[in-house]
Amino acid sequence: MRSGCTGSPTGSGRTNWFFLGRLTSQVSRFITGIEIHPGARIGRKFFIDHGMGVVIGETAEIGDNVTMYHGVTLGGVTWDKVKRHPTIGDNVVIGSGAKVLGPFTVGNDSKIGSNSVVVKEVPPHASVVGIPGRVVMASEEKKVGKPDLEHGKMPDPEAKAISCLFDQIRELEKKYAELAKEHEELKKVVNRQ
Repeated sequence: MRSGCTGSPTGSGRTNWFFLGRLTSQVSRFITGIEIHPGARIGRKFFIDHGMGVVIGETAEIGDNVTMYHGVTLGGVTWDKVKRHPTIGDNVVIGSGAKVLGPFTVGNDSKIGSNSVVVKEVPPHASVVGIPGRVVMASEEKKVGKPDLEHGKMPDPEAKAISCLFDQIRELEKKYAELAKEHEELKKVVNRQ
């Protein structure tokens, strides 16, 4: 991963041009609505689609071929001078409005659904949705080429849970009907006696 504005022109390391880095960051923020701290480290082919409201913190690290949509925050959870922002692996897609908060890693080839709030490590090849974010799909497949941008195909764990509950209700109704029928037959036998 390469560094942002704090790298030296010769590529030999970091310099102490903090004012210039911060000035560039603030002017860019004013013009684009995207705030990238000059200390953030960003890899190759990083793409922000409709970037208004994107915030990338100081100790964030972003891998290669990452796609990020509007309103995404890569934020920290402490003021201490430690690594406090996430590390995003290669070929990751982060949906609009997602918040990735804390010093953990989002694995390679992962997808984070829109408006998810991710506060824990994400394994490689996983899909994360919800508040708080949870892995709803993990795969060992290695993606080839461009990242998968099909957000509409993200699984819906709540819909799956509700569907399972409806199946259980239908089964219980069937058993209740059988028991009610058996009870009526027993009542008839008792009444005959």
